[in-house]
Amino acid sequence: MTPLHEVQYVRYPPFEAGRWLPQALPLTQRRRYLGNFATKKDALELLKTLHPPFKLGTRDGWFVETSYVYGEEVLETKTTRNITDEAPFVDLINHQRRGWYLIPNPIHHVVRQFINTVVLVLLAALFYLFISPLLIFFGLPVYGLETVQWGLLDYPALAVFVVPLLFAPLVIRVVANLVELQRQNRFLRSDPSPPEIKLAGPVIANEPLGLTVSFTNFPEDWNHVDVLWRVGVLPPSREELLKELNRLPGRQPPPGLSTELPHHWIVGLDDGTAGGEDAPMQIQEVKGGLFLRPMRIMATSEQQRWNDGEEVLLQPPKGPWPGSVNTDLVRVHWECILRIDRSKGGALLWVQPLKVAHADVASVLPALPLHDGRSELDIT
Repeated sequence: MTPLHEVQYVRYPPFEAGRWLPQALPLTQRRRYLGNFATKKDALELLKTLHPPFKLGTRDGWFVETSYVYGEEVLETKTTRNITDEAPFVDLINHQRRGWYLIPNPIHHVVRQFINTVVLVLLAALFYLFISPLLIFFGLPVYGLETVQWGLLDYPALAVFVVPLLFAPLVIRVVANLVELQRQNRFLRSDPSPPEIKLAGPVIANEPLGLTVSFTNFPEDWNHVDVLWRVGVLPPSREELLKELNRLPGRQPPPGLSTELPHHWIVGLDDGTAGGEDAPMQIQEVKGGLFLRPMRIMATSEQQRWNDGEEVLLQPPKGPWPGSVNTDLVRVHWECILRIDRSKGGALLWVQPLKVAHADVASVLPALPLHDGRSELDIT
């Protein structure tokens, strides 16, 4: 008898993955025992009832893979068409990827870029002050070294211009976050009715999706509705990563993971790769928040305009992608999104998770579409 295992590999991009070298982070592996079989043919019969293997990314980069190993042999297999993962959605989907969401004000992204520019200006000013004695020694003209008197103190003239630039983005961000809190409160008071989405048939990975959308109430300030669907890979469970990497929860985490953070809502919503602000300030009473956090590996279909009473046909995101997978380590997630353009308050999103069946062939996607994880850069 020869054992059959499902082998999963994950190296998931942390927050702002562009700042990390994938090779410097560990590759997590998990082997799940599926049983002993007398022949390879018997093992292949079982695999016909499971989702096909897939490989997203490359071993020296961000990487997600599922394969089946019979003894020491990696099996190439096809599954019966329309195999769907019947496992329930993980808490991350139920609490952060379902229902109504707002889109952050673009000012957050603009100010963040402005901060980068201000830092460059500050460094240039400090370098200029550093070399100014040398410029004076060679008889070159220098500017901004005189002082400006405010009250009883004298300040370098250059600081009068640079220091306000440093504080301006901070003041703008504080004001923008207060405005976001007011916008969230107004939305919660409006309490819009959820739309009803009916699928035209089985949803299969990498094939068009037909659906109809109906609204119980369509407010006057709603202009139009665009429909799209997207697929991506959600972060693995922090607890599962630590277990497979043989790290104790209370000790030093592996590279790419931060120390454990306090959970504002529920354990499991923080993937442990923090280190930055992924969303503007949110009302704590709303479990999971009102801003949709993008998946750091994801692809989105083209938007289609919704017309009342007509079926919407969506082409699949550029792939190929596997169907839905809901495990502690590997999580391939599909969702349908309604983007509602409003006259006031910015666009509104309705997000509905989808259980998508696997195609009957293995999915291989060498180049992964990456996102840095900030909600302000998601759907605009």
